[in-house]
Amino acid sequence: MANDYFRFQRFTVHQGLCAMKVGTDGTLLGAWARGGRYVLDIGTGTGLVALMMAQRYEQALLTAIDIDADACRQAEANIADSPFSGRISVRQADICQWETDRLFDAIVTNPPYFDRSLESPDEQRTTARHTSSLSYTGLVGSAWRLLAEHGEFSVVIPSDCKARLESEAVLAGFFKVRECAVKTTPRKAARRYLLAFRKHSAEQVVVEEGIIETAPNERSFWYRELTKDFYL
Repeated sequence: MANDYFRFQRFTVHQGLCAMKVGTDGTLLGAWARGGRYVLDIGTGTGLVALMMAQRYEQALLTAIDIDADACRQAEANIADSPFSGRISVRQADICQWETDRLFDAIVTNPPYFDRSLESPDEQRTTARHTSSLSYTGLVGSAWRLLAEHGEFSVVIPSDCKARLESEAVLAGFFKVRECAVKTTPRKAARRYLLAFRKHSAEQVVVEEGIIETAPNERSFWYRELTKDFYL
């Protein structure tokens, strides 16, 4: 990986204009989330998750939204250079105020999550990482407003933020239908969670566990299978 780009099998993500670079969280979400005909990526950043969803769901039409102008320019450039440029549109907007007649079959987000920590002096990095730019209440409420009746809302979140986000989801009317606890190594506690919500309850919540590495620099079978169509 170079400082300003990350090359995948079918597309390259340049990231020099973005505060948040390509990382494990976005890659996990893009490989795990369920899609549909119309997909919305909230806080798209580099456009990574939107590009992954476009690769996985060949008939999907995607909207990638971000409040940051530089992030939108970066996402637009990455998408334009990809095989999926005709199916992904980028919008610069505050999701809480964004209006559209479209309801989405799938909504995905790798949201800002630091809400009790000191904010960065870098305004762009603060926007990307802190809930002062997008609260869980605003995020979940927007997802409810924009999600189709039988759609799925998927999110990747640090473990210490899981309870707060789930509480907001319940208050909005969502039901959790899938959960994956992701450990960095087998002996460590889960560092992040992949969560999926719907507007109607499921007979049973699907709960699983994933491990990134079984040994230093040795990706697990689970992670290799999940990301096999993306990493070189």
